[in-house]
Amino acid sequence: MATPAETVAAIEGAPWNQRVNLVRQIPEAYGLAAHRDVYATLARELYVPKLTPDFAYVLPRSEYDLPPVAAAYREAHRLTGGFTKVGVSDVAGATLAAPVIVAVWRLLLGYIWREFAAATQVVGAELDLPALSADRLKKLEQGVAKRSLTADEAQVIAEVVVRGIDGSLWPVPEDGRRTKQDRPDLAEGWATVRQFATDGVPFEVFLHQRHYGGAFRQLLDAIGTQRGDVLEQELEDECERRGIRYIRTGAHNQAEVQRRFNLTVKPAPDFVFFDASDTLQAILEVKLTNDGGTARDKAARFAALRTEAGRLGGKPLFALLDGLGWTRTSDALGPVVRDCDGRVFTRGNLAEMFDVDPFPHLATLGS
Repeated sequence: MATPAETVAAIEGAPWNQRVNLVRQIPEAYGLAAHRDVYATLARELYVPKLTPDFAYVLPRSEYDLPPVAAAYREAHRLTGGFTKVGVSDVAGATLAAPVIVAVWRLLLGYIWREFAAATQVVGAELDLPALSADRLKKLEQGVAKRSLTADEAQVIAEVVVRGIDGSLWPVPEDGRRTKQDRPDLAEGWATVRQFATDGVPFEVFLHQRHYGGAFRQLLDAIGTQRGDVLEQELEDECERRGIRYIRTGAHNQAEVQRRFNLTVKPAPDFVFFDASDTLQAILEVKLTNDGGTARDKAARFAALRTEAGRLGGKPLFALLDGLGWTRTSDALGPVVRDCDGRVFTRGNLAEMFDVDPFPHLATLGS
């Protein structure tokens, strides 16, 4: 019996269609107990090197850029006299005068929108004041709210902010946890805010905040779908160049795609490919993640798609993956390689996918 290293070497040296056949033979060549190790070795040696450094880039979102934050900060600084007028009535009045400064209050507390909204629910219930939704807060920050901020809303926002900064918003935990306001930039509450506003933030404090959780996390969460869309768009562009018939599925066409191609798996694959007779020829799923645990969870999707592909008569299943999460091979990338019979591609070698059956027969234009 060949060793995993010998199997990998044979697969690596083969053209793509032959590579698919060799991957299919792995279950016959090895006992069940060895499958996990063989697929993991194959994934690590042949597929991980093709992953691109997606982690190195972010997509811009205007609300996360400096200008809107700087503008809100200038208003907050002006309306509070350099953060010297920071009683509840002062903060409420400033917020009522310039609702965009909600962004400053939220960032001072270290909250995302839904967390700030939850805090207004707690305080609002106590004081019989209205809570604000995450969407309402976001629109106030961005200056696009259709309904003006009310005095009661400004009051509950101010109560949350002042209590958060003076440490009375939440009970003191007795189990070693800290509130999100227990940070160097709020060490002495408003006094630290005033000091930093006047003298600047020491660079070590800035770096500590980046270390503590400012490594683009909120932006990455906000653009998660958009990042996937970019990868899907690259695939669309390649298909258009070659004249390959395809449908990119989404919420708007799920039912139609399922009916048209007799699909039962839900949701439908991200892409379906078909020929001139409208017959399904292949299915493809796009998954991008930089987290290994998430990659492991996403791998299960391909097992379901493999079952669906088999039900449809053995239609080829492809994966388009990217992100550091797929460097996790034993229970993430390895199973995807198995379920796709090796038809796994990344942004780095996407063009090679079109050398694999059935794509050469589906192309109606030169590439």
